[in-house]
Amino acid sequence: MRLASVQLRDVKTKQAFIERLRSFAAKQPAGAWITGGDWDHENWGGELPTRQWIDAATPKNPVWINRLDGHLALANTLALKEVGLGRNTRELPGGTIVHDAQGEPTGILKDNAMEFVESVVPAPKPEAKAEALRTAGAYLSQFGVTSVHDMSANDDIDIIKSHASARQAQVRVYAAMSLANRRNLNNMVGREGRGDRWVRIGLLKGFVDGSLGSRTAAIEADYAHAPGARGLIVTPPEQLTEGIITSYSWGLQVAIHAIGDRANSLLLDVYARAGQVVGPGAQRARIEHAQHLKPADIERFPRYGIIASMQPYHLADDGRWAEKALGTERAKNSCQFRSLIDGGVTLAFGSDWFVAPPNVMEGIHAAVTRQTLDGRHPNGWVPEQKITVYEALKAYTYGGAYAAMEESYKGTLKTGMLADFVMLDRDILKIAPAEIRNAKVLLTVLSGASVYERKP
Repeated sequence: MRLASVQLRDVKTKQAFIERLRSFAAKQPAGAWITGGDWDHENWGGELPTRQWIDAATPKNPVWINRLDGHLALANTLALKEVGLGRNTRELPGGTIVHDAQGEPTGILKDNAMEFVESVVPAPKPEAKAEALRTAGAYLSQFGVTSVHDMSANDDIDIIKSHASARQAQVRVYAAMSLANRRNLNNMVGREGRGDRWVRIGLLKGFVDGSLGSRTAAIEADYAHAPGARGLIVTPPEQLTEGIITSYSWGLQVAIHAIGDRANSLLLDVYARAGQVVGPGAQRARIEHAQHLKPADIERFPRYGIIASMQPYHLADDGRWAEKALGTERAKNSCQFRSLIDGGVTLAFGSDWFVAPPNVMEGIHAAVTRQTLDGRHPNGWVPEQKITVYEALKAYTYGGAYAAMEESYKGTLKTGMLADFVMLDRDILKIAPAEIRNAKVLLTVLSGASVYERKP
C-alpha cells in the first residue's frame, strides 16, 4: 500500500514537501484519505512540519502521513476535525500530542497518540490489499528477498495466507500479530496449526519505546538538545512481563521493539523475569532493533538466549544526526554489531522496510563500512563496531532463519534445504567493501523457480 501512496522520503526542503503533497492530492478524489509519506524532517534541518504547512495544499482530503520510522505522523486540520482532536484532547499514556505556543495541536502526534487518527482511517478493501501484496513481493524480488518477517500482519493474515501460499506473493512470510492479540493468535494456532513453509504464524510483536528519530526512544539520560526529555515508554514493563509469560506458556514466540538504552535495559529485565517462570531461551525471544545498548547489557543477551534482530541501514541513516540527539560519547553505543558477535549473541539482520529500503546490499555495506549517508564518515562511524562481509551475510541469511526457528530448512545453501537463493553480479566476499552497495541481483530463485531476472 505504501508503494502506491505519496512518496516523501527523498524530499529535502519544506517547499518540496508541500509541493509533492499538493501534486499527489490533486489526483485524489475529494474526501479520500492521504496516508503513507515516510518523510524525514532531518533532511531539511530537523524542523517538524505542521498542519499549517499542508492545509492549503490538501483542502479536500484528510491527510495522515508518517515520519519514515512510523513513530510520529502529521495530520492536516481536516483530519483532526474528522477525529475531533483539539486543544483540550487528553493525551494517551505513552503518546504525545504536540501543541504550538498558543496551545493548539500542530498536527504532529507521537507513538500511542497516533491511535487517535489511525483508529478512524478507512481500511483498504481486501482486493486492494491482495494487489498490494503481489506488488510488494515483485518489488522485493529485485533485491533478492525471498523471505520476510511481517511484523504487523494482524488483520491481513488471511490475505497473506491465501496469496503467499499460492505463490502469488513471490515471497515466504513469517506473519506476526501484536502482543495484545496473543489470545487470538493462540486460538488461530490451535485451529489451524502454525502454517507451512510459505506462510507461518506463531510470532507476537510488542513495543517498549518509540524511535530515536522521533525523539521518543527511551534513554537513560536527557536528550542532548532537549533537557528533561528522555523519550517514552509505550508499554509498561509489568504489562509486557504478563504478556510475554502468557505467550511463552502457549508456545508462542515474542519479538519486542526496543531502541533506547533505557528501553533495552527494561526489556532485558522483563525477559529475565519471564525466563525465571518458563525457562531462559525457551522461545528464542527477540529484541527488535537493540539499537542503543549499555555495554554492560550485551552479556545479558546470550545469558537469556535473546536474539538481536537489527537493521544495519539504520546506522548509515541515523549516524547523520545521532550525535546531535545523544551527544558524542553516548552515540558510540549505537548498533554495536562487533561487540554483540564477540559476546556470543546471534544477530538477525533485516531491513525494517518500509522504514528503510529493502536493499540487502545497502545493509551489508552499512554493517561492513559503517559509512553514513551524508558521507561524513569515510572510515566509518564508530569504526570499532565494523564486522566482516561474511558475518553480515550470515546475519541476513542464517540469522533470519534462526530468528524464525526455520534454520533446519532455510538460511544456508546445502543439500535438503529450500532452493531459495540469489545470484549477484559480483562476489561480495572478494570485492572492496565500498563497492558492495553497487552489487546487483541478477537472479532470484524461490523454491527452485525464477521469480526475478535482471534485464540487460
